[in-house]
Amino acid sequence: MAALCRDCGSQEVPGAACPQCGGRRILRHAELFALTIAHVDCDAFYASVEKRDRPELAARPVIVGGGKRGVVSTACYIARTRGVHSAMPMFKALALCPDAVVIKPEMAKYVHEGRRIREMMQALTPLVQPMSIDEAVMDLSGTEALHKAPPAVVLARLARQVEREVGVTISIGLAPNRLLAKIAVERDKPRGFAVIGQAEAAALLAPEPVTLLPGVGPAMAKRLASAGFTRLGQLAALDAKDAARRFGEEGPALAARARGEDNRPVRPERETKSVSTETTFEHDIRSLAELEAVLWPLAEKLCRRLAAKDLAAGGVVLKLKTAGFALRTRNARLPRPTLVPEPIFEAARALLAREADGTAFRLIGIGAQPLAEARDADTPDLADPDAPRQARRWQAMEQLRARFGSAAVVKGRSLK
Repeated sequence: MAALCRDCGSQEVPGAACPQCGGRRILRHAELFALTIAHVDCDAFYASVEKRDRPELAARPVIVGGGKRGVVSTACYIARTRGVHSAMPMFKALALCPDAVVIKPEMAKYVHEGRRIREMMQALTPLVQPMSIDEAVMDLSGTEALHKAPPAVVLARLARQVEREVGVTISIGLAPNRLLAKIAVERDKPRGFAVIGQAEAAALLAPEPVTLLPGVGPAMAKRLASAGFTRLGQLAALDAKDAARRFGEEGPALAARARGEDNRPVRPERETKSVSTETTFEHDIRSLAELEAVLWPLAEKLCRRLAAKDLAAGGVVLKLKTAGFALRTRNARLPRPTLVPEPIFEAARALLAREADGTAFRLIGIGAQPLAEARDADTPDLADPDAPRQARRWQAMEQLRARFGSAAVVKGRSLK
């Protein structure tokens, strides 16, 4: 059976420890050196970056997120052992882990580090499909001659490079397709490297709950359970005709995925329909001035998220949630695509002015839709000849923040 020492890359490991380096992180799998699709996921990324920058927090539970009425963006693995997880309301997280160190997110820093890791991936193969700031799928087919090593060896090198140069850890799932690679990466975190081969996929998946499949949420799981399907093996046994009869057009694809089948290619440019960010207030807000003060940093954060995806805003979506949990969304098109906060903020502020009628709001959000390519953003225009200069100012500010922290450069509007 093929073997690999993750610590030094040796492929000659007859025992439990590597004879070259003494390492015990040994991978063994019959298909190890034949598989080419990898899912790479940074471990508790935001929290890991914060711990890297503040070594005194290494042994402490760390939560990155908002205030008491906000939600958890990321929790380190120490906090996760207490039951804390992403998207959990902050008050629940602190009840589970009262000694946690809570840190407000610094998106500019995370985007900068995420790009560094993505560039390392793209140096190995052009087929890198970003899934988020800290997660991507890679297709290393045909790269063995270039790297003089099979993909598994190259990926182990990547993990060591990220730890050495960025100071955070990654987990890797290696498989024959994207679905199995995604399932694999979740099986061995943090700092993991899991392998699922084609030959074992159906048997490995059969006893698992249907919710293991990405995209099968509570509603779909309830629908499947009502039809008597709770395990993937039950779905996998359906032929295409029976699956379609039971579950409609999506049935055959669902049964195929239950067998571990997935023919989706890795596309370097993943289609994204919208990008957004939001915040929940500590106390309900009615005042237009107070709402505007919160809207500005959201516009900045939105631009960072767009830049991380090489996208620009072609329009703006304002999201408001009232104290009674009623949701309001309002849209406006922009004159031209932009990656600069000012035009996004101004468009959202105009929408907000029409909604701030004394209603108490508990949440505000801002999004970009439709999206455009980043290269088409902030081009010169007779109506706004200053757009390129404005974009260069914003980029310079972001570079300084990435290097010296989010407080290094601020706009006067942020001081209100």
